[in-house]
Amino acid sequence: MNIQKVLEAKVKEAVLAEFDTELPTVEFQPTRKDFEGDITVVVFPMLRFVKGNPERIGDQIGTFLVKEVEAVADFNTVKGFLNIVISDAFYLHFFNSIRDQNDYGFAKQIGKDAVMVEYSSPNTNKPLHLGHIRNNLLGYSVAEILKASGKKVYKTQIINDRGIHICKSMLAWQKWGNGETPRSTGLKGDKLVGNYYVAFDRAYKEEMAKMISEGIDRQTAEKEAPILLEAQKMLQQWEAGDKEVVALWRTMNSWVYEGFDETYRNLGVDFDKLYYESDTYLLGKDVVADGLEKGVFYKKEDGSVWIDLTDEGLDEKIVLRSDGTAVYMTQDIGTAIQRVKDYPDIGGMVYTVGNEQDYHFKVLFLILKKLGFSWAEKLYHLSYGMVDLPSGKMKSREGTVVDADDLIDDMTATAAGISKELGKLEDYSEEEKQRLYKIIGLGALKYFILKVDPKKRILFNPEESVDFQGNTGPFIQYTYARIQSILRKAHQNKVISTAKIEKLDKLHPKEKELIKQLQLFPETIRLAAENYSPALIANYTYDLVKEFNSFYQQVSILGETDGPKKIVRVQLSKKVGEVIRSAFLLLGIEVPERM
Repeated sequence: MNIQKVLEAKVKEAVLAEFDTELPTVEFQPTRKDFEGDITVVVFPMLRFVKGNPERIGDQIGTFLVKEVEAVADFNTVKGFLNIVISDAFYLHFFNSIRDQNDYGFAKQIGKDAVMVEYSSPNTNKPLHLGHIRNNLLGYSVAEILKASGKKVYKTQIINDRGIHICKSMLAWQKWGNGETPRSTGLKGDKLVGNYYVAFDRAYKEEMAKMISEGIDRQTAEKEAPILLEAQKMLQQWEAGDKEVVALWRTMNSWVYEGFDETYRNLGVDFDKLYYESDTYLLGKDVVADGLEKGVFYKKEDGSVWIDLTDEGLDEKIVLRSDGTAVYMTQDIGTAIQRVKDYPDIGGMVYTVGNEQDYHFKVLFLILKKLGFSWAEKLYHLSYGMVDLPSGKMKSREGTVVDADDLIDDMTATAAGISKELGKLEDYSEEEKQRLYKIIGLGALKYFILKVDPKKRILFNPEESVDFQGNTGPFIQYTYARIQSILRKAHQNKVISTAKIEKLDKLHPKEKELIKQLQLFPETIRLAAENYSPALIANYTYDLVKEFNSFYQQVSILGETDGPKKIVRVQLSKKVGEVIRSAFLLLGIEVPERM
């Protein structure tokens, strides 16, 4: 039973009965800590419909509620605030109703429409870096949250495996690689290929500097450096299907994919379907031709095709070059349509892409609407801010990026250092310790990134993220481990955690607060899905953990002498642990049984 919905209906009924007035809405808020009560009705907005003293109005509504609603035990009115006391019996009944629900908070699948969530989508010329980590964590978590809210979800990425940037790595390897491979060097394939991308940029800058020193202007040097012209020629050969170039492209890309897969496994993300730009870059050209006939697009004198979006507050956008080649927009139009052909039950898509592409997605979604696709109404750009480090911005070409694998290793090492200082792992084997360090390190990294609203920029501080105090992943993991310790001791002491306690003399205020926090979990999942925001789940979990720790410090659990009270407290601890685990699963974070 949703108590707020019940109260809303009964408050409206009370106003109609007592004041002969229909009330359109009722405003609620949590009761302030310094007043008795669990939920507060704000009386002031009612004064537009009901004339009189707000305190007297509150008292009349309160008296009505005590008579008519079994769950309402008492009330008090302070100025224009009606504080309602909900009975302990109501909270105990609610807790008993969710106690054995393994999937508490998760909705059953509703409707036939699926959602496709795109994330990661890297280039195959370099390893994944810190920016990719935020992208992957956001996309994966949003997909899991959408599933938990009752949606069918497909996870996908489009791998940018063609273009001039790919040819730069290939050309550099041809020139200086001496046939080396990931196996011969012991390097992950994506790292090996990334090294050659950096080597290309170094050689390109040297050639430019030489040309400028010989009196050639910078603009010409940038466009006509010999190594750049070679890379452009290689791209033309690839597009023409040159056997040698295509064979090298396949080989080097396969190295990168093996490297990416290892990083994805370490990061704990997965995909249902992979798309490749080499397969999709020609998609959309037929759609543009069709749109031209329908008048959605128009052709300029040079033969290029455009769309005019000035009436919508945007500008004119090219969708096909004068030589008939596609631009990124053409490809994205075609790929979106292809995805719906591949998965006819798709009713919407979520694109996890940085905020520098905000304008691109506004244009893309508008074009698809103008082309008449009904699902275009349900496209969403999960736009997110950059991740900065205390040392400043990252640059791929200069090799100053924070490599994703290195960061995962660093986080594991940081977690190991802090865990050793705490000194609670004496009976762990070395293998168990390493596994725990990884769980804590990754939990710290993921939570630090996901607790922030996606649209905000993040300054990532590894040391701060692994703190065992405050709003951090390890703090929440530690609380979960503490709960498991309580449950192990309860089991040893033969406290029957499955017994159903229907009645207690009184709930402790801290028990009541904890149950109230548990009540919020289903609604938090719904809101997180609606807003595509893992931050709502992360911060809910932190609030739940704070409430549990307050309960743990002020209420005796296993030391309680009253049998039924002890059982309820053990059950309550167990349920909090289950909700922490469920919430963290939605964030892609593991919880350890011991810490």
